[in-house]
This record gives sequence, structure tokens and C-alpha cells, in this order.
Amino acid sequence: MTSTAAVVVDGAYELAEGGRWFDGRYVYVDILSGRLFELRDDRDDPGPTQLASLDVPLGAVAPMSGRPGSWIAAAGTGIALLTPDGTLEWLDRPEDRTPAPSRMNDGVADPAGRFWAGSMAYDSTPGAGSLYRTDLEGTVVRVLDGLTIANGPAFTADGTTMYLADTAIGAVLHCAVDPVSGDLVGSPEIFARLRDDEGSPDGMTVDEEGCLWVALWGAGAVRRYHPDGHLLHTLTVPAPHPTSVCLPPDTDRLFVTTARYGVNNPTATSGAVLSFPVTIRGTAACSWQGRL
Repeated sequence: MTSTAAVVVDGAYELAEGGRWFDGRYVYVDILSGRLFELRDDRDDPGPTQLASLDVPLGAVAPMSGRPGSWIAAAGTGIALLTPDGTLEWLDRPEDRTPAPSRMNDGVADPAGRFWAGSMAYDSTPGAGSLYRTDLEGTVVRVLDGLTIANGPAFTADGTTMYLADTAIGAVLHCAVDPVSGDLVGSPEIFARLRDDEGSPDGMTVDEEGCLWVALWGAGAVRRYHPDGHLLHTLTVPAPHPTSVCLPPDTDRLFVTTARYGVNNPTATSGAVLSFPVTIRGTAACSWQGRL
């Protein structure tokens, strides 16, 4: 599967991540600098707008339903509400209570309006990462532990399946979810296992046909998997570290964020937002439906 990439934003980002499509705009973060950006199709100036700049790393956000300009954020060592003026209102900081210095990583809201986010140790200590769920009442629950780099939660449209990457071990997990309670049903199963020479699974998204797209850190590629686990396509990305994938519901584009982190002699496609023409569409990302 070959396609020509367009550089949408040559931002020289250290670690661009968390690309999502909300209400006609593409939203993404630069994790290590704690910055949040948006790109809008309805503006004369196609460049990015910075929405927030935090003094802690920012892993991912989802909009708060009913509170325009406010976000729920996986930031620093926990989960916070990010107000339009850039203030963080912490719900919990569970990674303050871990033995290894850690931070939050990628996250996403599910179709029921809960927010899920993973964590990792700064030095990638094996087993130090966790997956958290923030319920509608604002309670932050540790759902899984023993992970290393919890990455890319992605949900099917009915909310009954969550895909979760543990980047460090090259595994994509398939997790059955009770859509009413948010509890996992049974134990996670291996959906895909990658060899060292195939890269490491990072950000993910599910398309309109229920197939999973996975950014492969270190491999300069994006893969599309059938729901039964077999590989359908591999798309070449002109940057070694793609970090997230986003398929808007109303445009024939795939957005891919990339990182400059760990790249010797990076070009304009590393630390950037890229787009590729595709024939498959996705679904709009979900909001956190918290009742605070």
C-alpha cells in the first residue's frame, strides 16, 4: 500500500501524538512540551493554533461534553480537567504513588463517554505502566497494571472492544469491555505480536469497517488489521517514528503524527503532521460525558 504523504505541519515537534478528530477539527499534542494544538478546515490560515501550554507533559485530551473549550487530559502524573484559560483541575494523580518516576501517555474517550489513558515510566521500567479509566463521576480507576508503555487505546463503535498497545513488548491487546459498566470482560488477549524488526505499536484508531490502524514506531509504517487479526495493508511513512493515526469521518485523509525524539538528522517529516489520501473513513472521536 503506497501513497504520497503531504506535510501538513512541519512543527519540529519533539513527540507529536494523540491525533483525534473533533467537530470538524484535528487536535493533537506535543507530549514532552505539554502543548495542545488544533487544525481547522474552515479557516483561511491552514496552520495550527496552540490551545494550551502546560508545565507538565500532555499525553492526550478529549473534549468535555457541554463545556466548550474544556478538555479532560492525561497530563503529568494523572488525569485533570483543562479549562479554556489553561488551568488544570486535577481529578487524581495516581502516578505520584508509583516507585518509578512516571508520566501519563496516550488516551481516548469511549462511546459511553468514559476516558481511558495509559502511563509509563520515564525510563521504560518493565511492568511500571498502567491503564486508567475515568468514569462519569470523575473517579479514576486503575484497570490494568504490569504494562510497560501503555499506548493507543482505541474502541470499536459499539464500545465492546478496546485495543491497547504495550509498545515496549511489541504487543497489541484485544480487550472485551462491558459497555455499561466499563469493566473488562475476562482477560486481555493478544491481537497482534510484532517482531523487533517490524517496529513497535503506538497510536491506533478503528475505521468505519471495524479495522484497526496502528502506527509503528521505529518502522516508518502504518498497518491496517482486519478485526480477526490478519494484516490487510502496510502504508509506508517517510519518517521513522509515526506515533498516532486519525481517520476523519468526512474526509478522505489519514492524519499521522511523527516524532523527532530519537531520530538522528531528522528531516521535515519527523516531528510533523502528515496526511495521506485514503479511501476508508473513520468516526469522530468521542467526548468525556462527565457529570461534574
